[in-house]
Amino acid sequence: MAKPQRGLSWLQDIIDANKKAIGKDSVILIGIRGYFRDSLGKVGANDRGIYDDAAFWLNLSTGFLANYNFNTDASTYRKGKGSGSEKGMAQLQPGAWRYKTGIHNGSVPHPAFRQAGPVNIWRDGTNGQYEDVLQTSINIHRGGVNGTSSLGCQTVPPSQWDDFKATGYKLLKDAGQKTFCYILVERQG
Repeated sequence: MAKPQRGLSWLQDIIDANKKAIGKDSVILIGIRGYFRDSLGKVGANDRGIYDDAAFWLNLSTGFLANYNFNTDASTYRKGKGSGSEKGMAQLQPGAWRYKTGIHNGSVPHPAFRQAGPVNIWRDGTNGQYEDVLQTSINIHRGGVNGTSSLGCQTVPPSQWDDFKATGYKLLKDAGQKTFCYILVERQG
């Protein structure tokens, strides 16, 4: 594995901590929740409904790196219980997850990156957060102009989506990868 560009050793730390999940992947995506938490939204908080997170496409074989504004939270809060019709709003838990290209089936279906395996989530509960596991539904897709357009998905601002999608699709095609490791971490410090 090639190391990311100089000055980005913290990305290498994330890669090193997730070597087993990355496996033989050359192309990975790293999401950092709260990356811009002190420059966007409320200082010291990871806000919902704004693009205060960051995403990094990496090709570990070539050293390629591209970064984007990102959202890793639901747009709003909705308290609930269970996993049926009364469920709370979803939020992907930090971890290493398997993703692939596909279609987001929102109000208008469009290209996205979809889960390629189960993920662990937190839900807004009536008495705090509770855990759930989803087989599908936490996609990475284009967000909205006036909000993040997320019920728990990871979203990219519309002005950056075309480049984000094209970069991911090209990296995966060039590497011959059908799936990739998406690593989500919380901002430290």
